[in-house]
Amino acid sequence: MRINTWFEALNNCHTQGLSYVLITVITTAGSTPREAGCKMLVTSAEQFDTIGGGHLEFDAVNKAREYLIAGVHAQNIVSYPLSSKLGQCCGGAVKVLFEVYVNYYQRIAIFGAGHVAKALVPILAQLPLQIDWIDSREELFQVKQLAQNINCLISDEPADEIVSLPSDTWVIILTHNHQLDYALVEACLKNKNISFIGMIGSETKAKRFRNRLAHRGYSDAQILTLSSPIGEPIIPGKRPIEVAVSISAQLIQKLHKVSSYSSHKKTSIAILKDTQELTS
Repeated sequence: MRINTWFEALNNCHTQGLSYVLITVITTAGSTPREAGCKMLVTSAEQFDTIGGGHLEFDAVNKAREYLIAGVHAQNIVSYPLSSKLGQCCGGAVKVLFEVYVNYYQRIAIFGAGHVAKALVPILAQLPLQIDWIDSREELFQVKQLAQNINCLISDEPADEIVSLPSDTWVIILTHNHQLDYALVEACLKNKNISFIGMIGSETKAKRFRNRLAHRGYSDAQILTLSSPIGEPIIPGKRPIEVAVSISAQLIQKLHKVSSYSSHKKTSIAILKDTQELTS
């Protein structure tokens, strides 16, 4: 469904973990293209709704994108006289509030499209995650509808996809093949972009993998990046949905820790200031 209004876009941004700027005309004087209270929303790629169009909106959208590039939470009020210098001859004036929301989202790659993955992906799709879902079997991706933050990738050699994953990616290994699992783990350990590796399986499987990695010369610190069996042990059950909920619980805890840290690094004190813009 096409999103047209700012409030639909706002909900979508929160669901998908996208950063955005909410623009509000807070006061008007004289003749203006829109009334006080009108809003629009701007992301790095799109804009929704309108505060009246023309050069006023053009400048506001550009300013919003500058705030997004800066990457900090902020609020700012800008005064716009609607004069010939702005390219508008309404003769009035508006004050515009820019509210910048920098959302953190985590990149995650899920290898395997079996029963557990099919139960897990719809849960994770509701979180601020950008998900790459990878398998060699095209028929397993015949899903009716996928969320916008899921990218399905069919690969004959899934382990080769590790090289192209972006920085700070989490990898979740849920395949049907132990040899492929090991190849994926080893590829992850060789790639500094991978910050977390989670693998489904028994304690016995995990122990064998760790011993094999140690014999191959991987350090204890490297081997410790492998979380296996992945999932919260307090959540029992072996049904696909139970395993998926267990994995989700662990990832949600990790996500909150990381996103809180990221927000702490990037958040500035929200100072409301009134800036005169494009005065005549």
